[in-house]
Amino acid sequence: MGTGSARCLQWRGAMLPVTQLPGPICGKPRGLATIHASTLVGLDAYLIRVEVCATRGPAFFQMVGLAEATVREARVRVASALARLGVLLDEHAITVNLAPADLRKGGAALDLAIAIGVLGAIGKLDPAACRDVLLLGELSLEGRLQPIRGVLPQLDGARGRKLAQAIVPAGNAAEAGLVTELPVFVAADLEAVCEHLAGCRELPRAPRTTFAPSEGVAGVDLADVRGQASARRALEVAASGNHNLLMVGPPGGGKTLLARLVPTILPPLSFAEALEATAIQSVAGLVDPERGVVTTRPFRAPHHSVSDAGLVGGGDVPRPGEVSLAHHGVLFLDEFAEFRRSALEALRQPLEDGSVCISRARARAWFPARPLVIAAVNPCPCGYLGHPLRSCRCSLVQRRRYLARLSGPLLDRIDVHVAVPPVDVRSLATAGAGESSAIVRRRVLAAREQQQLRYERGEVAHPTNAALSLSELDRVAALDRDGRTFINRAVQTLGLSARAYVRVLRVARSIADLEGVAAVRAPHVAEAVQGRLLEAEGLG
Repeated sequence: MGTGSARCLQWRGAMLPVTQLPGPICGKPRGLATIHASTLVGLDAYLIRVEVCATRGPAFFQMVGLAEATVREARVRVASALARLGVLLDEHAITVNLAPADLRKGGAALDLAIAIGVLGAIGKLDPAACRDVLLLGELSLEGRLQPIRGVLPQLDGARGRKLAQAIVPAGNAAEAGLVTELPVFVAADLEAVCEHLAGCRELPRAPRTTFAPSEGVAGVDLADVRGQASARRALEVAASGNHNLLMVGPPGGGKTLLARLVPTILPPLSFAEALEATAIQSVAGLVDPERGVVTTRPFRAPHHSVSDAGLVGGGDVPRPGEVSLAHHGVLFLDEFAEFRRSALEALRQPLEDGSVCISRARARAWFPARPLVIAAVNPCPCGYLGHPLRSCRCSLVQRRRYLARLSGPLLDRIDVHVAVPPVDVRSLATAGAGESSAIVRRRVLAAREQQQLRYERGEVAHPTNAALSLSELDRVAALDRDGRTFINRAVQTLGLSARAYVRVLRVARSIADLEGVAAVRAPHVAEAVQGRLLEAEGLG
């Protein structure tokens, strides 16, 4: 097809070199615009090049590049929004390519980039004005910009991509105000974006969002709990080191109340923790648009009928599950044994690794998942096994079948087990109020400060004891001779696994931190081992 060193093509019967062909093939392409957008896979942002080609001819609007239904429907929203600006596409054949072509694109956040690309391709806007701009936003039929999910992780992922600015919907202004490394402008509609890119009228910058952590849940206090000294102590130990907790007891003992009081004794969110929690909540569409940032530790309490994907995450477009939505907060699993066996077993990997990996044929998404898990379970199906006043109606087979729903490997991953006995109703009127949440919280904060200091000094790789490895525990929780003797005897007597052994050391380190001592002694180990007795006794 070519002759000599120059490539030649046939043009109207003559063989001409490519450099002499008329039209855009030998110069700057006509009717072509490239716009920058973004899409999310899990919490990872991927830069998308929206390439729009417009030619004269029969009107059509096609889209390629592995676009899902929501993205393909953008052509209807874009055409309607442009019509409101007086731009009709009846005489244009438009092709939109979303690159890279092998990355699946979902959501409506590409609407704005596609609309601006069309305007650039048909000559209504200078494509050069959009070269270094990230455009995010969903369009309504009248051209208004609707808020989108995942603004914070997408803007965070745009850092280092040599972009000069970003434009997001005005409804996402508070969330966008958390980003300081990239100039972010907010727009109410498509017309305002066009005027900004044309240099007619600049859009307002997203105002800086201030972060003020909340002190906890208003209206509830640990002082409302009468009695239950062992359960209160278990809550304090669990909160001090972010340890998972299992409460076992009959109905009405206060398990649900105790779990809902955990946020009142946890330390406030740090700014780094708030950013992580906000990114996850943003992907799920749960961020308050007025605040734009999560200021309190999340508290999630899914019903026991939740699906596997609802609990750990999943879906065709991967979305975070409850265990990730509770990241840096509390995940409360009431009626623990009533959850689906498959859902509970799916929790094992997140509880061990602190993250969830959702693998699909075309993508793999990661979500952080390091909540404080509080589980509550009855000792038997009827709930009254061991009750001093009411007799259990369950047969031995029913009890075994009920407890078999909680596998050994799952219980192994819960650091502290505590019995919550029934409360004597007559003593409620005479029993004095216990310590308030503020008092317990001060002790928890002091213990967390010790853990933070070890983290800042580089002694450990995590700021809480619940995530320490065995080698780190050898450095910061070395046992004396009495402590080693006690834990070795406990391992032989109770048949603790290697994982349970490590978790006992973690809890012992937290108990020592609560006392404000540097060394882990035998009494600390003994209290930590006591938190495994229910597992050895079959929760009975």
